[in-house]
Amino acid sequence: MQRAEVELRENILPFWIKHTGDETRGGFYGEITNDLVVHSEAPRGSLLTSRILWTYSAAYRRYQNTAYRAMADRAYEDLLTRFWDQEYGGLYWMVAADGTPIREQKQLYGQAFGIYGLSEYFGATGMQDALDKAREIYAAMEQHSYDPEHGGYFEARNRTWQPAEEMRLSPVDLNVAKSMNTHLHIMEAYANLLRVWPDPGLRSRLIELLQLMMNRIIAPDTYQMTLFFDAAWNPRSVNVSYGHDIEASWLLVESTGIAGDPELDAEARDIAVRMAQTVYDEGLDSDGALIYEAGPDGDVDTTKQWWPQAEAAVGFLNAYQLSGEQHYLEAAAASWDFIEEHLIDHEYGEWLRYVKRDRSPGADEAKVSFWKCPYHNGRACMELTERAHQLLKDLHQDQA
Repeated sequence: MQRAEVELRENILPFWIKHTGDETRGGFYGEITNDLVVHSEAPRGSLLTSRILWTYSAAYRRYQNTAYRAMADRAYEDLLTRFWDQEYGGLYWMVAADGTPIREQKQLYGQAFGIYGLSEYFGATGMQDALDKAREIYAAMEQHSYDPEHGGYFEARNRTWQPAEEMRLSPVDLNVAKSMNTHLHIMEAYANLLRVWPDPGLRSRLIELLQLMMNRIIAPDTYQMTLFFDAAWNPRSVNVSYGHDIEASWLLVESTGIAGDPELDAEARDIAVRMAQTVYDEGLDSDGALIYEAGPDGDVDTTKQWWPQAEAAVGFLNAYQLSGEQHYLEAAAASWDFIEEHLIDHEYGEWLRYVKRDRSPGADEAKVSFWKCPYHNGRACMELTERAHQLLKDLHQDQA
């Protein structure tokens, strides 16, 4: 997958360095259109900054490029200067363009990505304060958001870490106590933190999260994830998110490997392949791309969003590595082919947020926004590159 590394280093990473820094106020612009019109007054989210922090920290760790380090440093400064709550700790969810907090509540999804980015930055730079801040968020989540009765974490807390009435991430989500999405990314964040901070309590919590994912969130009959739950883990939705399913399939294996529990790891590997097969059977369109979501009564969102395609390329390659089944390798290649042909913006750079089933772009969607970031596609390129190298290494060893 040399193409993926070229895409990463010649398109994705240079794009964000060149276009997104706000040189007047500091930090990053909150929104840039597909054709590079900057909306300088758009509000900004800690989520975008945390994801930029992770992406450029991970890239610097791999390539030791000083431009990547500078971008990671910028994101680190932005996160702690404009989003860190100096009084109560943790990260604000949203601020105005000038840095004034406008949504102060502690969304657990956002806190998880703070941990994810800060722990990666520490791993890349050795900056002790970044690790300290990641551990501080972790401690606050455990103290204020962990559910000792039913397990897992409540979706949100208010600024002072007390229960919040409004829990949802966005208007399209349900206002419920717990969600798949938040728990998936807490799992991911705790695993990344454990890489650099081998704390026994953190490891125990990660194992608990993994068991929760495999026993509560992933349905044992369909190998698809339920999206929303009440506090006692009773399902509150029936929709299927194919992008999240394929993303979870490989993150599950990565996280169990970091947790270091052989029995759990073996179970996760089996589940991952089964999840990938279900996505392969139900989520792939005739063009080889992943459809977005399926609802009840055959209601299907056939848009081809940028992040599910990125996760599909990694998830199917992971299934091939685990099973040796050729159709997964072909599915991973088809996902990347679709990305190159229809999602990479060869005129203005980076990727379109989505294309419709007829391949026409979603022109109303910004290229840089509260949700549109370099994390999914940047990470996919790094994963594909590393996994391709490992496959070649394994092949050479087999032939020796």
